[in-house]
Amino acid sequence: MKVSIDPITRLEGHGKIEIFLDKDGNVEKAYMQVPELRGFEMFCRGRKAEDMPIITARICGVCPEAHHMAAAKALDAAFNVEPPETAKKLRELLYNAYMFYDHCLHLYYLGGIDVLLGDVSKEERNVIGLIKKFGVEIGKEVIKHRRYAMEIVKMLGGREIHPVSAIPGGVSKGINEEERKEILERAKSCIEFAKKSMEIFKEVFNSKRWNELLGLDSLQTYYMGLVDKNNHVNYYDGDIRIVSPDGKEVAKIKPKDILNHIEEHVEEWSYVKFPYLKQIGWKGLIDGKDSGIYRVGPLARLNVADGMNTSQAMKEFEEFRKDGVVHETFGYYQARLIEMLNAAERMYDLANDNAITGSDIRNMPNEPGEGIGVVEAARGVLIHHYKLDDNGLVKEANMIVATTNNNAAINMSVANAARKVIKNGKVNDILLNKVESAFRCYDPCLACASHSLGDTPIVADIYWRGKLYKRLKKNV
Repeated sequence: MKVSIDPITRLEGHGKIEIFLDKDGNVEKAYMQVPELRGFEMFCRGRKAEDMPIITARICGVCPEAHHMAAAKALDAAFNVEPPETAKKLRELLYNAYMFYDHCLHLYYLGGIDVLLGDVSKEERNVIGLIKKFGVEIGKEVIKHRRYAMEIVKMLGGREIHPVSAIPGGVSKGINEEERKEILERAKSCIEFAKKSMEIFKEVFNSKRWNELLGLDSLQTYYMGLVDKNNHVNYYDGDIRIVSPDGKEVAKIKPKDILNHIEEHVEEWSYVKFPYLKQIGWKGLIDGKDSGIYRVGPLARLNVADGMNTSQAMKEFEEFRKDGVVHETFGYYQARLIEMLNAAERMYDLANDNAITGSDIRNMPNEPGEGIGVVEAARGVLIHHYKLDDNGLVKEANMIVATTNNNAAINMSVANAARKVIKNGKVNDILLNKVESAFRCYDPCLACASHSLGDTPIVADIYWRGKLYKRLKKNV
């Protein structure tokens, strides 16, 4: 017997979960399947290199800043140019504004609904249900502070969605003193809202229900994330640190060397690839030290780091990591809240630096070549890799996004949660939402993740007046 959750909800993109039951009605296996295809890697070929930060931002309407910055950093490397310090600070300031509003989106509109509202009816599982429970004022605060962060993105990036300011060697515009002070005030308010959010969620974290959620899934995986020179979390820049399930450092590498450490496995039932650590190898959808599967995103970033780069977030980090590495998948929510506070604090610190209004914001590119750019999208490590020809046109483009990095772990978490909640053939909407909730911990973006490699099998069902009219198959 097969149970389908189609479509899965409260995510970016389109996907479904297939659950297969044995003769006794218990879960035999379960998968997260991505049936949509995006072809960005192919139609980037032949484009002018300087267009990549603008083109790739269109991959996703939720995290365009991540693709914008990853593309710009890849072009910095491809043109062998180092942006001035003021440009780096402006980029990082924009990036932390993005990180703040994106985490706010997930915590209050998408996955956080599972944590804050619990086992409510389908009609209540949304932001309206959240406002009914917590009051109109919290709804107003959510909207206001997401607006503050998005206005900072617009001020720095030229647009609220799909920014245009990052260019090879720097940025196209700076900010003046009046804008700096405005950002400072909004960042200060965002800090207070992040602290309030932690209070709201901590009430759930101290409940019996939270322990039940933590029990739905725990994976002993490797972890990967960006860290600064102090091994503290940094979303915009740094080295890539990989730790083992017991928290020991396996590697600390420069972004340009990342592709020497990972490979991508392909399964015929999904358009999303399955990256793994090359030195460990692909052992299938299993966790443990002998499996090359790793995780990225908020939980991974806090597991690979020795701390945060701001003071208040650092205190929360120390509490979160007091017992060592955190493997429970629902720990993504605690990590996401800490990062939301960290992003707000970092915005304030950067805007408080008078040098950020400097006029030296770009160095000119050199001869075109090959480059890799790595940033931390809200969902985890994002890699852009470009090869340019002598005319500065893109010969090859490869993008490994956060949800792709997490793909194997997501499938394992879905299967674990399904086995925990579906017993003896009992299936209902509340139980299936629990399965989805394990998937949503990762804040997945399937539009970003969806790719194709070679002759990927495709099955297309055509329905006429509610009945299956024709099934088209390719390479099946």
